[in-house]
Amino acid sequence: MTSYSAASARAEMSELRRLKTLLPPELQSWVMVEASAEVNPPLVRSEELGRDEIEIQIDLAKWDNLAIDQRNLLFWHEVGRIQNDTVPKEGWEMAALAIGLGGAVGELWVQDGLLLLLALGLCGVSGFRLWQKNNGEKRLAESLEADKRAIALATRFGYSTPNAYKSLGSALKTLIEQTPNRKQRKKYETRLQSLRRSAAKAKAKMEAQGSGDSRPSFI
Repeated sequence: MTSYSAASARAEMSELRRLKTLLPPELQSWVMVEASAEVNPPLVRSEELGRDEIEIQIDLAKWDNLAIDQRNLLFWHEVGRIQNDTVPKEGWEMAALAIGLGGAVGELWVQDGLLLLLALGLCGVSGFRLWQKNNGEKRLAESLEADKRAIALATRFGYSTPNAYKSLGSALKTLIEQTPNRKQRKKYETRLQSLRRSAAKAKAKMEAQGSGDSRPSFI
């Protein structure tokens, strides 16, 4: 049992080191790749640790069930989010909202109109920022842009354009099959549909340049 655990730990460390090599050189000094320590975490996500430090967290138990090419493209999707500057920032909004609400209640009690307006203003700003963060359409648009970045990164690291699309498409299909949550599964399905449209455009462009093949789709 101890031998198995040690081997498993070595395999996990090896995978984290491998993923680190998939970071573009300009990100390697300030983007960390770590195993998630949460209970039932998402497969992969990014989190801002400080002003100049971001951590990509991997659920290695689920990650191990994916093929290498699928892992690579899902990892580059997360890298794309970092490049697009769409990683959620440190969450000051909830604290500000709580302070604003507390202040508003207090000022209602003491009937200080100016401070009440200031407290309500703080509530409004923090509430709007929270809405922006959790806006479903905005987050989906960010994911679609990150998928485009993932394809570009894959080709930068030696994938052909067709294989980049196939690998990401395969990864999304696997996530759709393995995701019981209907809302989350719908997001993956939308990403796959968008990827197919993008692949069709890329294929048409390659064929127009005389470098495509006769297959109807990359995915």
